[in-house]
Amino acid sequence: MKALLVGECRDGKLLEYSYELFGFASRLGAETAMVLIGTEGALPSYGGTVYLADAGRYGEYNPDLHKRLVQAAVEREKPDYVVFLHTSYGWDLAPRVAALLKAPQVSEVVALAEGGFERPCCSQKMRQVVKPVGAPVVLTLQGGAFPALVPGGTPQQEPLEAEGEARGEFLGYEAAVRKGVDLTRAEVIVSAGRGVGKKENLPVIAELAKVLGGEVGASRPVVDSGWMEAGAQVGVTGQTVSPKLYVACGISGAIQHLAGMKKSGFIIAINKDKDAPIGEVADVLVVADVMQFVPALTAKLAK
Repeated sequence: MKALLVGECRDGKLLEYSYELFGFASRLGAETAMVLIGTEGALPSYGGTVYLADAGRYGEYNPDLHKRLVQAAVEREKPDYVVFLHTSYGWDLAPRVAALLKAPQVSEVVALAEGGFERPCCSQKMRQVVKPVGAPVVLTLQGGAFPALVPGGTPQQEPLEAEGEARGEFLGYEAAVRKGVDLTRAEVIVSAGRGVGKKENLPVIAELAKVLGGEVGASRPVVDSGWMEAGAQVGVTGQTVSPKLYVACGISGAIQHLAGMKKSGFIIAINKDKDAPIGEVADVLVVADVMQFVPALTAKLAK
């Protein structure tokens, strides 16, 4: 079994989360090779084959050219799986590669399952097991779902080239304007999830944060509902935080949220569901109604 891993570079540097690809391959028990559109200075610490294409020639991202580069590596490696990360790069390029190869695709893989791959569905409320037919299979991995693994060693470089027309041009990166509090600097964060019930209940969460001397964060459903601004979101598509104390109020613990806060020093989760995924990373899981427990806790701490 062989997996062709598609690494990511930005500004000439390998992005550290590319090592999660090796963690996945290790769990899968697959031999590996990597595709990288970058520079020699961006090569991973990895003793296998790296098909290296020059980012100066092909751009750090150009879907018309990059899909051809991946196709060229597939033709040389004949892998069973072509594996991307579920990032803006991966979720845009993977379906293009799958269409070009006429291959099945499974997006947002969070775990291995017998004969297939586990992925979220129904707005993260459920998970399904997908068993693709045919080879190669194109996969994207949810950030944080698999541990980063640095294999070590010096890669064997193979030059990678491809022909084709580019209908777009990569101009550069534009940093998002950060609004509100920078949660990455907060030592205490109290985050609200869908379990708080409604927007009008958020002051209860804010009061607990105030008593603890912390800041207020939120899960994606709270932000998507318009209850809080996007700058407060914690998770893969929000801010990645590592405070000394993280209090999750009514947050079930979708993998995207866990990836953004699981490195916190001490995690307290408050949830009515004793089997909520947040309990897997929490140091303390309080099984209770958020709107009953949080006011009582706040009053006790205020004394």
